[in-house]
Formats: sequence, C-alpha cells, structure tokens
Amino acid sequence: MPEPSDASDARAARQPHEPAPLPPQVTMPLLTLITQQSMDEDYLHVAERRGRGQLPSSGSRSRPHRTAAVVVAVFGVLVTTAAVQTAQDADVDRAGRATLVERVNDRRATVSDLQDRIVELREQNELATRNVARLTETAVEAQSRLRRLQVTTGYLAVQGEGVRLTLENPTVGDNLIRDIDLQKAANGLWLAGAEAVAINGQRLTAVSAIRNSGVVVNVNSVPIAAPYVVTAIGDSRSLLARFQETASGSALINVAQALGFAYLQETMTSVKLPAARRRTLLSAEPLTTDEPRAENEEGNR
Repeated sequence: MPEPSDASDARAARQPHEPAPLPPQVTMPLLTLITQQSMDEDYLHVAERRGRGQLPSSGSRSRPHRTAAVVVAVFGVLVTTAAVQTAQDADVDRAGRATLVERVNDRRATVSDLQDRIVELREQNELATRNVARLTETAVEAQSRLRRLQVTTGYLAVQGEGVRLTLENPTVGDNLIRDIDLQKAANGLWLAGAEAVAINGQRLTAVSAIRNSGVVVNVNSVPIAAPYVVTAIGDSRSLLARFQETASGSALINVAQALGFAYLQETMTSVKLPAARRRTLLSAEPLTTDEPRAENEEGNR
C-alpha cells in the first residue's frame, strides 16, 4: 500500500479541472457486474478450498460418473414408476369407463321399462275413463228411472195441474162418509188417468190402505176427519169428465146424492202433493218374470 504522502502528491499533480474517474461499479452494467463478480468469487472460493485440500484431486474424477449413473438409475426408476402408475391409471380409467357404460345401459333399460309402464298405465287410464263414463251414464239413467218410479209410486213430492174433490158429512142423520166412499173417489181418479192422488195430505201408494176404525177413517194408518179433500194431479181439462164416466166415479156421485152428503169437484191450475212416508216391506218379495203370477179373487184379467 502506498504511503499517504505519495497519494497526496498524486492528487496534487492532477489538474484541478479534471474530475476523478468513476469506479467500475458505477460505469459497468449491473448484469455484467453481477455475473463477473459472482464467477470471480466462485473461482476464488474453489481455488482456496483446493489449496486447503478440501476438494478432490483430478485423480478422483470417476466419482461424478458414479453419481451420474446413480442419478440416471434413480431417474429410470422414477420413469418406470411413472409408467407403471400411468398404466394402472389407464386400467382404472378403462374400468371406470366400462362401469359408466354399464350404468348408462342399465339406466336406458330402466327408462325403457318405465316408458312401457307409462304406455300401459295410459291404456288402463283410458279404459277406466270409458268405464267411468259408462257407469256415469248408467247412474244418470238409473237416477232418472228412480225419480219416475218415485213419482209413480208416490215417494216423491210432485206438483202440477189437476182436480180436487171435497166430500162433507150431511148436517143431519147418521149417514157419515165411510172408507168405501173415499175408496171409490181414489179408484175413479186412478182409472181416469190421475198421476198422483192424496186424501187430506196423505199420499196414496201401492201399499196405502183406506180403512174405518169405528166412525173414524184412516188413510195410511193415519186418522183423518171431514171434510175429506181428495186431490189428484192430471190433465185438468179431461180428468173430471173421465172420472164421472168410470164406475167408481159415477157410484160416488150417486151415493152422495142419495145419502145427502156434500160433494164438490173443481179443476186446479197448480196442485202440490207431498211424498208418501216410506215403509219397509217385511213379507213382500220381488216377482221375477219366469215365476207364475198369483190370481186374485176375480181371476186373471
């Protein structure tokens, strides 16, 4: 190292106007500087270690070859392992693909079965719909027939034009109106074409009875009192005329005149008759068409 006096003389010898040169760290590009310094330092570090005997001599150059062989062997093992793993993954992929294909086929078969079931259910539904329509039509027809039978048999309230007969006991004497007189009135109206008949609000049916209990007349087992009003629904223009032409009707008129009880007949534009009380038949049974019909006291007609 130069003496400080020499450095002072050198600085003094310079021209005052000349600037000092810049160090290489400032003028050299940064990348070049880093490369050179790192390479120089590495070479220096290797030389120092070789001088101290820490690095192998040139005679031991076979060690890198063995190391390279080991590295190549390890690399080969890794490549082989990767190949085996890839083959196994391929087998797994093929097995998974086969499983998926099998599942897809199973699902397709299931869908096909469901579609067939849908078609079958649709056919059953159409058949059931036709059966329901047929049964509904039958039920409507049966209901209509039932109403007609109820009207005919007296178990349904009805309304319409008709006639009214009023019978009153005589003011003097013991010639009271009896059940047979009311029977003549009802039978004559039925024969004249009446569709429904009632006596004092008691609707007459096929099982109705008009009977005397002493001096009291009972209709449907219900006692009634005079005046007796016999109401019938039918053609009001011809019902009375045809009633008088029947044997029962003419006999009633003759009895009324002979015994002196009041008798009044009139047409009605609107008549309402109640429904008869339902009765449960205990002994009567339906008669089939192939069974012989029983003869009444007067014989078959």
